[in-house]
Amino acid sequence: MQNAIEFHQVCKRYPDFYLENLSMQLPEGQVMGLVGVNGAGKSTTMRLLMGLIQPDSGSVTALGYELPHQQVRVKEQIGYASEDMRMYKNETLGWHMRFIQSIYPGWDPLYADHLLKVFDLKADQKTKGFSHGQRVKAGLLLVLARRPKLVVLDEPTTGLDPVAREEVLSELAEILRNEERSVLFSSHNTQDVEQLSDTISFLHKGKLLDSQDKEIYLDRWRRVLCTGISDASNLSLPGLVRIKRNGSLHELIFNQNPDAAVARLNELGAEISVVEPMSLEKIFVAAVKAGVHI
Repeated sequence: MQNAIEFHQVCKRYPDFYLENLSMQLPEGQVMGLVGVNGAGKSTTMRLLMGLIQPDSGSVTALGYELPHQQVRVKEQIGYASEDMRMYKNETLGWHMRFIQSIYPGWDPLYADHLLKVFDLKADQKTKGFSHGQRVKAGLLLVLARRPKLVVLDEPTTGLDPVAREEVLSELAEILRNEERSVLFSSHNTQDVEQLSDTISFLHKGKLLDSQDKEIYLDRWRRVLCTGISDASNLSLPGLVRIKRNGSLHELIFNQNPDAAVARLNELGAEISVVEPMSLEKIFVAAVKAGVHI
């Protein structure tokens, strides 16, 4: 399987930020969620991918083309949308649609009409009257109706109200179920990422903590509540990354071999009341606080 995106030891330094040795791959036909708090390096990664900035070192390729040197040849096949996309305020959405159609031969007018209905947008409305949510949905329409091979979405649901957010996520989920296209989208909202992604990459302070199949994270991490042990920090427990104690109750977070960890606790005479999987949000927070590999 070929990769739609490849970052190889990419570095980019700013006065107050450093993206350090970023290496990750997105196989063709898959969806990767890029997760991190604000300032983690998500937007820098997106800008590198779109050829808007050059890496100080390392290489970036998209659909087999090296960026930014070959970006003209590949831009037609990449669709990029962000939550702050600019439009001509005194022109209608329909004008923007016709403009994009004149540039990109892959424009699908029937699909564009479908997205107008799904997103509850009016082609004859001037964009200066759009709400933030309408602008985001209009930007997605202009990108998705081109049918690009690679879709790059930078914080696509930021600032959306719950109804608009659900409309956007539902349509993206439908697109990803029905089509063989590659998608990279960034978000600080791990619920969005968990809902849509095949693969998840975690960025923190300019470093890639991990990049793996979503199910690996969800299968590997567990939260355990137990009593009957004196000091869990002195025990040899496989995969233990975090301990919180409230009186006799211990909260233990494990990032590998949860079954082996539970078996070991039972051997030590612990009384286990809860063994539960963790959401991606809780996994990310626990890993960052513990300073461990996800």
